[in-house]
Amino acid sequence: MEVKITILGTGTSQGIPVIGSSHPVCLSENSKDKRLRVSAMFEVNDKRFIIDCGPDFRQQMLTQEVSAIDAMIFTHEHADHTAGLDDLRPFYFRQGNLQCYMTSRVHNALKERFSYIFTTENKYPGVATLDVHEFEKESFEIDGIRVIPVLADHGYIPVHGYRIGDIAYMTDVKTIAPGEKEKLKNLDVLVLNMLRKETHATHLNLEEALELVRELQPKRTYFTHISHHLGFHDEVQKTLPENVFLAYDNLEITSH
Repeated sequence: MEVKITILGTGTSQGIPVIGSSHPVCLSENSKDKRLRVSAMFEVNDKRFIIDCGPDFRQQMLTQEVSAIDAMIFTHEHADHTAGLDDLRPFYFRQGNLQCYMTSRVHNALKERFSYIFTTENKYPGVATLDVHEFEKESFEIDGIRVIPVLADHGYIPVHGYRIGDIAYMTDVKTIAPGEKEKLKNLDVLVLNMLRKETHATHLNLEEALELVRELQPKRTYFTHISHHLGFHDEVQKTLPENVFLAYDNLEITSH
């Protein structure tokens, strides 16, 4: 089974450049140093699944010229992963009800934050209707394609990554329990968050991310959710081990 993942955004919650910042990386003219908020798109068997819709979702869909999606899948409830929920409307107008996969925790958070979308009374006619499928740890299928959730810890809240075929996408991870790591064995591609060199309370830093890569031994690893404090893309890439790469916006990766 051929699986393709497109990295739609690779930045932190504020994006890069950060508004008003004079940090050298924020002033870089290299396109690989400009990072939208994290998101990804899986494509397999002519199906298209989007992981998270943050504040840059509209721009990401326009850049990729996406006119239809088969499912939205959420990692967790933070704004940089969910704030673009209202921009699902154009897909709803063309396709009808949209299939969305999330935990009950994420569902409850979104119902509170976007009550006008989830209400069943006097709903505004221009609002998208979402068909929500809740899961916790169990794998599930979308149009016959198996999706394996991988539970991780985001410092103080749970977060889920996903494995489809031999590609896994993990973001906003601080730690992963041993049992969940078993789901990440024998990967062709691992996309993993790596914030910066300094320790952070809720994200893997460079040392921690590389240690996890050594433990899991995927064939290829691409780091995402990258802070401008890490440094310039081209300079950092030269320091990484073989088969470990910094992801950048609109990078396409295929596994067979």
